[in-house]
Amino acid sequence: MTTAAALSELTGDYVLDPTHTRIGFIARHAMVTKVRGAFHQFEGTAHLDGADPARSTGQVVIKAESIDTGVEQRDQHLRTNDFLDAPNFPDITFRVTKVEPKSETDYRVTGDLTIKETTKPLTIDFEYTGNAVDPYGNLRVGLEGSVTISRKEFGVTWNAALEGGGVLVGDKVVLEFDISAIKQG
Repeated sequence: MTTAAALSELTGDYVLDPTHTRIGFIARHAMVTKVRGAFHQFEGTAHLDGADPARSTGQVVIKAESIDTGVEQRDQHLRTNDFLDAPNFPDITFRVTKVEPKSETDYRVTGDLTIKETTKPLTIDFEYTGNAVDPYGNLRVGLEGSVTISRKEFGVTWNAALEGGGVLVGDKVVLEFDISAIKQG
């Protein structure tokens, strides 16, 4: 049952549905292929202001230890100080500081991304993919977005030189967001 609620009708507080949301990433490996992964433990909240989207707010807290590339040995390495240092920095956070409508379905969301002890501003372009009332009566909204970051800018600098030149892990990491959020109250 899909409803095309007017943007103003979507105003309210939302929580991310972790069973229908994916927070993923893509990184270059050995200069020749891409490794894909995701974080499976996270929480997120948002306040959507349909009348004035610029007044919308939000935050996401990701558990670094929940990183999953499908290879346990690699995941264990990614949790160490070489990469995310999950024991000392258990949370990766993003706090929204600005929302700019670009069209009826496209929004530019700026916020502060913190990885380890480094916080940097980050802008993500999101597409509003629609809304629906699920079989349980929950109003859901969908958003999709991605952005490329430099992992070195966040203090994630470990690497190994390859025999023929180049490095084992690329600096650029694509962050991917497929969001399903449920309206509260």
